[in-house]
Amino acid sequence: MALLSTVFSGIREYPEILASILCFLVFLFHINRRRGPIPTNWPVVGMLPGLIYNVSRVNDFVTDILGTTGCTFLLKGPWFASANMDLLFTCDPANINRIFNSNFSNYPKGDKFLEIFDIFGNGIFNADNESWKEQRRMAHGYMAESRFRKFVVTTTHDRVRRGVIPLLEQAAETVDEYGRRVVVDLQDFFLRFTFTVTCVLVMGVDPGCLSPGLPVIPFSKAMDEAEEVLVYRHVVPSAWWKLMRKLKVGEERKIAHAWKLIDKFINEHVQIKKDAMTKNLDTREEFVEQNPDLLTSYINSRTYSDKFLRDTALNLMLAGRDATAIGLSWFFFLLSKNPEVESKILEELKDNYGEKMVDDQLDAKDLSSLVYLHAAFCESLRLYPPVPFEHKAGVQSEVLPSGHGVEPEMKVVVSLYAMARMEGVWGEDCLEYKPERWISDKGRIRYEPSYKFLSFNSGPRSCLGKDIAMTQMKIMAVSLLQNYKIEVVDSDLVVPKTSIILHMKNGLKVRVKKRVE
Repeated sequence: MALLSTVFSGIREYPEILASILCFLVFLFHINRRRGPIPTNWPVVGMLPGLIYNVSRVNDFVTDILGTTGCTFLLKGPWFASANMDLLFTCDPANINRIFNSNFSNYPKGDKFLEIFDIFGNGIFNADNESWKEQRRMAHGYMAESRFRKFVVTTTHDRVRRGVIPLLEQAAETVDEYGRRVVVDLQDFFLRFTFTVTCVLVMGVDPGCLSPGLPVIPFSKAMDEAEEVLVYRHVVPSAWWKLMRKLKVGEERKIAHAWKLIDKFINEHVQIKKDAMTKNLDTREEFVEQNPDLLTSYINSRTYSDKFLRDTALNLMLAGRDATAIGLSWFFFLLSKNPEVESKILEELKDNYGEKMVDDQLDAKDLSSLVYLHAAFCESLRLYPPVPFEHKAGVQSEVLPSGHGVEPEMKVVVSLYAMARMEGVWGEDCLEYKPERWISDKGRIRYEPSYKFLSFNSGPRSCLGKDIAMTQMKIMAVSLLQNYKIEVVDSDLVVPKTSIILHMKNGLKVRVKKRVE
């Protein structure tokens, strides 16, 4: 035992030894991989090599495991880890209800979560206890104001009309050397759109990324890179990525560079906003009325530190940029593979608005009559949740409804992606894109508990911006579907990217055709 203790202590002290061992075992795993999804539990390093080997397809890897093991599986971590590195993967709705609702207090974000997601600071994404409650109360208050809700609708319509539509018009009118319409990346258009709208809503500034020529925006690129790195922090021992951070190499070098770009962008705009409010001190009330963005509301309410404003703005940017763009991308991908769904949406638009094009200011109330469109979005969000997994850690030991034990500090990873693909949860047709599953016999949206449909989270941490996101997606969908036919090119290349957000690895390459030539 003394010898083992000495060996494990040495491995902890010199993480490069661990790196060498893992590289060897990943190689061994590659040449001796068994049939079946369950990874081998190796001596010393546990199942970590299997996880690392499959990190490029981690969502499908976890889905395969949970489909074989009954929705919950304990992936054994290394023996020598200083903290509990076992990972309990689950997509069992009963477990999720326990973790997110009935025993919510036992699963705070905690220090380990903050350590992994340190780039987001102490904003609402990482916050716990009273800090989280206060931040949520403030954000809910500002976002619930009627003037902000109107600001969301007018800004969304404006950027669709003046930003996205011109890009699609150009794509529809431009042909390549073979006389075919040019191929464009619709996911890129959506990310530019949501980044623009989010910048306007959060900070009152248009970053110009929908301008002709599609300029590169360093902040947006930095966010993508940071989100990729955060996945790797989940699957490798903390000693490993901390060593990489200390040496400024590999993935940690990438996130350090991204962090600087993110801070530069946000801090500059926070200072610009503060200076503008100071300059207009005598007419501050009028300035606030004319600027309904969230940053203005925060600065006007009380004196906050620059760090708080930076963290708050970044967390709001994260929530607003990614979820809506990725939701739209997978929605249009699924429509391309299921043209009958697209036809039903167009028929619903015709039934509600006649033959006229709906380019005026549809608001949330108008959009609420589009039941089938709402169901189609719920179904695409079920199959491709923008955030494919949630990470929790228990404070006290307990046994989940599935019978699996949770030890203190053990990571529990909830796979939203896998849950959508479980027959025991969604039925034998779970892999089908079927909006009808969301519509009741009375023609209304069928209720599904949030711990089963987790795309907008569940329990006390449920998404504050759910209605805003759905409104934005519907406005975009109505505008595009009435005006254009979207044809996906090489659908086999559309696969999820390894990231904390379910980006499409190769984008969404499409050809655009006008519906009315």
